Amino acid sequence: MTKIYLHNTLKQRKDEFVPIDENNVRMYVCGPTVYDRAHLGNAKTSVVFDVLYRLLCQVYGKDHVTYVSNITDVDDKILNKHKETGKSIREITEQTYQWYLEDMGKLNVLAPNHRPRATEYIGEMIELVKRLLKNGHAYEAQGHVLFDVDSMPNYGFLSGRSMKEMLAGARIEVADYKKNPADFILWKPSEPDQPGWDSPWGYGRPGWHLECSAMSSKLLGNDFDIHGGGSDLIFPHHENECAQSTCAFEGSHFAHYWVHAGMLMVDGVKMSKSLGNFHNVDEIISKYPAEALRLLFLTTHYHQPFNFTFAGLEQAKSVLDKFYNALLKTADVAAVPSKPNSKLLEALADDLNTPAALAVLHETAGELNKAETAEDKARLKGEFLAGAGLLGLLYQKPEIWFKGGLNDNEDAEIEVKIQARTEAKKNKDWATADKIRDELKAQGIILEDSPSGTTWKRL
Repeated sequence: MTKIYLHNTLKQRKDEFVPIDENNVRMYVCGPTVYDRAHLGNAKTSVVFDVLYRLLCQVYGKDHVTYVSNITDVDDKILNKHKETGKSIREITEQTYQWYLEDMGKLNVLAPNHRPRATEYIGEMIELVKRLLKNGHAYEAQGHVLFDVDSMPNYGFLSGRSMKEMLAGARIEVADYKKNPADFILWKPSEPDQPGWDSPWGYGRPGWHLECSAMSSKLLGNDFDIHGGGSDLIFPHHENECAQSTCAFEGSHFAHYWVHAGMLMVDGVKMSKSLGNFHNVDEIISKYPAEALRLLFLTTHYHQPFNFTFAGLEQAKSVLDKFYNALLKTADVAAVPSKPNSKLLEALADDLNTPAALAVLHETAGELNKAETAEDKARLKGEFLAGAGLLGLLYQKPEIWFKGGLNDNEDAEIEVKIQARTEAKKNKDWATADKIRDELKAQGIILEDSPSGTTWKRL
């Protein structure tokens, strides 16, 4: 069995991945808060862990992997959006959730085994708070229930920060009801017009950190293999998840491997609305192929900061043109079902080294282009598609890719013009035939004539 190595934030090093149970490899990844369109940071994290999920399925078998990625549908950001727009909270969360699914679908992100919504697990959250109170790790104050960080001697063990560093480096909510400024909210009161649930501490709602602890415990157990997310979540979110879960369940280690995707930047600086360089996924993929965005994410090692540029996106599209062209040239050859190239699998097993995996995919594409016999073409095409599939790439038919994802009406218009050109050529009306070709070229449509007819693709 292929050995997988992952950079484990808990140990601050690359470790061999040894699952608790090879027959049930379990992974939890923090999903989006559904109050607005998914942004590039959401997409990058989703793509990274989609590749890890594909790798785990390849090595251990799809039936032996359980992947959970949550949806946060109760949060102050959602309340703020409600106040800002006047839309109901349900309307906001339902619409945004559907947008997220559509965007991830276009990026070929596989659905996890479970996509729990926070509001479906309120009972589990209340029980978790009760356990923490009983174990002496939480206290009630002014209608709130807070985690007592001083009750946990090794608080900060995930991020490796001292208390001084944690207080200085995070947005700590100052409140007179806290024993320690670093104490964080487990349960807080809700106003009558705000989302809330009845609890032993009154009508209220959970704190953000509590949600993931409750959902992961319910769906994966108190101890599971991998917990993932963006590096911006290490502190305070993941740190506080660790605190809650290990203190609520005596003897629990919670997640054994913590995997974090590096920060996303745009043109070399942190993406921010205030800087005017903030991009949502739907904005990008309305102008560029979604697959090009997926490929671009994979060109940088997931653990490193990722720099988004439009030039990089153009380059990713050019690479995909070459890949799809290799498939188009062998359209008449049926691929032999194959496993991914061993070098590509080894690259991904080495802490998801997607740049190295892509280099192998380039090599295979080159070999496929040079292949002369039908047997070699069939073998290499199968290997090429298997490797691309492990990366979540080349999921379209090449003819569709080169048509640029045009809608049916645009597609039909082009076909009508091609037919008119064909008729003109039959009538030896070369001037009209050339005029139609030039018109289409001006639209970015390139015609390719062959004995079997005329095909087209978009530049």
